[in-house]
Amino acid sequence: MTTHHSPSGADWSEAQDFLAANPDIEAIDIVLHDANGIGRGKIIRRHELEAFYKGGRHLPISILGLDILGEDVHETGLIWDQGDGDLIAWPIPGTLKRLHGTRPARAEVFMSMHELDGRPMGSDPRHALARQVGALAQEGLHPTGAFELEFFLFERERGPDGHLRPARDLIDGRISPATEVYSVDMLHGMLPLLSDVYAGAALAGITAETAISEYAPGQYELTLRYRTDVMQAADDLVRLKRIVRAAARAHGVVACFMAKPDADYAGSGMHFHVGLRDGAGRNLFVEETPGTWHPRLLDALGGLRATMGESMLVFAPHANSWRRFASQSYAPVSPSWGVNNRSVALRIPAGAIEGRRIEHRPAGVDANPYLVAATVLAGIRHGLKHRIDPGPEATGNAYEGADAGDIPADWRSAIRAAQGSAFLQEALGHEMHRTFTAIKAAEHARVARIVTEVEYDLYLHRV
Repeated sequence: MTTHHSPSGADWSEAQDFLAANPDIEAIDIVLHDANGIGRGKIIRRHELEAFYKGGRHLPISILGLDILGEDVHETGLIWDQGDGDLIAWPIPGTLKRLHGTRPARAEVFMSMHELDGRPMGSDPRHALARQVGALAQEGLHPTGAFELEFFLFERERGPDGHLRPARDLIDGRISPATEVYSVDMLHGMLPLLSDVYAGAALAGITAETAISEYAPGQYELTLRYRTDVMQAADDLVRLKRIVRAAARAHGVVACFMAKPDADYAGSGMHFHVGLRDGAGRNLFVEETPGTWHPRLLDALGGLRATMGESMLVFAPHANSWRRFASQSYAPVSPSWGVNNRSVALRIPAGAIEGRRIEHRPAGVDANPYLVAATVLAGIRHGLKHRIDPGPEATGNAYEGADAGDIPADWRSAIRAAQGSAFLQEALGHEMHRTFTAIKAAEHARVARIVTEVEYDLYLHRV
């Protein structure tokens, strides 16, 4: 078998060791994440893994030009403009992991797309994040971070009114329509599912930590261990979503990662905690003078505020994403910053100064974490380069009298802002920016054509 140099750094010896330690593994999911963060790829048999590690896997370039339904978006330029040819996907070192509870036993490995000559393929979201991490590294800066995962658990069948229903207690079948925020008893009722999630996370090398009953019926949150590698933090998030979804299916319920599945309650965010360290591991956001914020932290906040408007499509990429932004719903409605304040977009959490970081709150759980992280890091770089003043800290209720500034009011406005944004093009790279905005425009056109039940209710017999 001919062995080629892997541009991703994959080494067959890593896979050999994994197979030797897991002799019962029969198949492996090979997964590439597209612009929407959806895992696409194939399931290969055990004996095919060697060829994948030594020579990569040819996949059609169009796999990165698909919309949310997996249909071609010709405006990306990745379909017939390229003859729908093949490029090569290569496995990512350190991502080959055993899956929990599969029968027969399976594993999964992430991959990234490369040109035939080995160059990174620009429409792969993973490469967009790698570019920003690399740019910071050239400046002696190393981002750290973690994402929070909020989600809903629903019954498989909707109620008589057509609405989604919170999942029943898995232990005794009880169902509560109440908010039940921070209820430990609600968590106890879901322990069989949560135990499977923790087991799956452990096999994947993810330290999933605190579980919370969140601020809506059937809503939960899992926190993740802070990473010194932001790419690994994004990997953790996409992998944990898949683990939660699989555990929910196994227990007969539905895991929902829509940003706003219930009009009457708060939606689900994907808060991104981000910090900066130097080569020696020192936290560069820690204040040097007690009671005075470090100028670097203020510059980073300024950059994030200044670029938030043109970045909102990354943080709120779908039609449903925009229903999450409402006053006093734990989703920011203005580019504000503050300390220990959950009504702002950029929060400095309370706690020991050694852990000083920014909690970036605009993104919904439906966003692509690779693109979110890439855009946030680019915003921080922008602030550091131009020494941008973040303005005054918001105190108290930041929803009251909030100035939305240039934050788009809706999905279509966000698409237009993103399409014309030089900043976002730099943040994502030219090809990723073109692909992402073309896919979003196509999805918006699809949604805009649909005549909804609300329209029939309002207008069918009245106009």
